[in-house]
Amino acid sequence: MDWFRKKKRGLKEPKKKNLPDGLWVRCEFCEEILYRKELERNLWTCGSCGFHFRIRSSDYVRILIDEGTWKETDTGLAPIDTLKFKDQKKYPDRIRQYQEKTGMKEAIRIGTGDVEGIGISLGVLEFAFAGGSLGAVMGEKIVRVADVSLRTGRPLVLLSCSGGARMQEGIISLMQLAKTSVAIAKLGEARIPYISLITHPTTGGASASFSMQGDVIIAEPKALIGFAGPRVIQQTIGQELPEGFQRSEFLLDHGQLDIVVPRKELKNTLARVLRHFPPGVPDERGVRSE
Repeated sequence: MDWFRKKKRGLKEPKKKNLPDGLWVRCEFCEEILYRKELERNLWTCGSCGFHFRIRSSDYVRILIDEGTWKETDTGLAPIDTLKFKDQKKYPDRIRQYQEKTGMKEAIRIGTGDVEGIGISLGVLEFAFAGGSLGAVMGEKIVRVADVSLRTGRPLVLLSCSGGARMQEGIISLMQLAKTSVAIAKLGEARIPYISLITHPTTGGASASFSMQGDVIIAEPKALIGFAGPRVIQQTIGQELPEGFQRSEFLLDHGQLDIVVPRKELKNTLARVLRHFPPGVPDERGVRSE
């Protein structure tokens, strides 16, 4: 009927507010609309539900490492296309795209620095580079930073944020699970501490190797942690999954994590954990002496 389409006189349609791009951000966990500047002040933590947004590896370095002590190493290592892999794009083209986007050669940065005066070796995965996927170069860089700890006695800290093994490198990427696990085992034999920091998300090959092998495993709240995703698991077993399945708090309750700590308390918590380990340096055999 026509009268349904008539506009009432004297009433004006409300004008839509044109908000500047990037001013507001939607939380992917609770879907609350958040003011971007307030979110940045909270280190990209949702003030409504406490969900921790992904941040760059360089941001984690600034959060964890004492100012002026960070020394990054092996920045020139870059992937090669051993398998001549091609899907919608050639693998080298994808790598160039990620390198231009992040300013990094590979999806991890490694180096040394201090945490509240305690010297550590540190590796931080970069999710913005191919989803933090594990390939040959990442595996090599993890081994190299572990070797620094083996030579110097510095505790090793690895911060994970990864979708798993890099499919473009096929079996070579899967071999990195064994390669990195051997490097971590050598630290254990030398009694050099290894602390694993897990952030959202950490899945696949990373969770099946170095991410879950720490002497102490610390995670940020509500991080997704597991091998296969919950949807795949639910479809496979044909059952409803428990509430909070594969989130940090669920894993803590089931004994797979040691600590769940907010990002603002991450550095202080890491320092307190490191102080529990006795000081010492490796002897000529690479074995930590106390």
